[in-house]
Amino acid sequence: MRVETLHRYPVKSMLGESVESMVVDERGAEGDRWLALVDAVTGKVATAKHPRLWRALLRFAAGGDPGRVCIELPDGGRVAAEDQGVDELLSGLLGRPVRLVSERALGAEVERPAPEDVLDRGVEAEVDYATLEIGQATPGSSFHDYGPLHLITTATLERIGAEAVRYRPNLVVRTPPGYPAYAENEWVGTELIVGGARLRGLIPTPRCAVPTLEHGPLPRAPHAVRTPMAENRVEAPGFGVQPCAGLYLEVLAEGTIRTGDLVTLQ
Repeated sequence: MRVETLHRYPVKSMLGESVESMVVDERGAEGDRWLALVDAVTGKVATAKHPRLWRALLRFAAGGDPGRVCIELPDGGRVAAEDQGVDELLSGLLGRPVRLVSERALGAEVERPAPEDVLDRGVEAEVDYATLEIGQATPGSSFHDYGPLHLITTATLERIGAEAVRYRPNLVVRTPPGYPAYAENEWVGTELIVGGARLRGLIPTPRCAVPTLEHGPLPRAPHAVRTPMAENRVEAPGFGVQPCAGLYLEVLAEGTIRTGDLVTLQ
């Protein structure tokens, strides 16, 4: 197995960028999810997990190094994350007052409707949602949902028939022909040597409604979650039994990971 592609997402729930290499440590990949929008009214972190409110975030894209993040707007314009007036600009485009922040508050939360409800009733429906604390397995102040890194295999993507971007992974791992889909479930507790880094599987990645939504030019794809619902409902500790695809990872030894690096299970 080898690293096929690497990705980071400087602003939570916006589209990200592909990179040829990334430095990872216990906080995750450098520059990944180091910024987020916070709803100025509720104080909750904005995420497309709540599609009725925040699916428009997936029309924005963010890239660049920490401290020099540039946000591409839906109309093709660009704004630097540190520019004066960025909060007002983004608030106007999103239709809700938001603040762009770089420090995850203690106990920071997101709102997450069940994907079944979103699929059954539509993205505009007012459905019940759970309130979840983010970053519980990630040291530091970044805005990861749970663990500091997220991996998915090509075997799983090919089985589902969906693009990797829908699942927002940091690492896409190319598996050999015939490799089983959802094998990531079995990697929980397993150590992985990837390039210069040593990682360990934490939990299977629970899927919310995000993979089903429009991502930039990509249309909606209900099967991106309906297929794991039918084929891979498993226990994700702390989340219960969920439709899962992919794996959250912790970083045991920091290092640099590059596309093409060998992936070895220990």
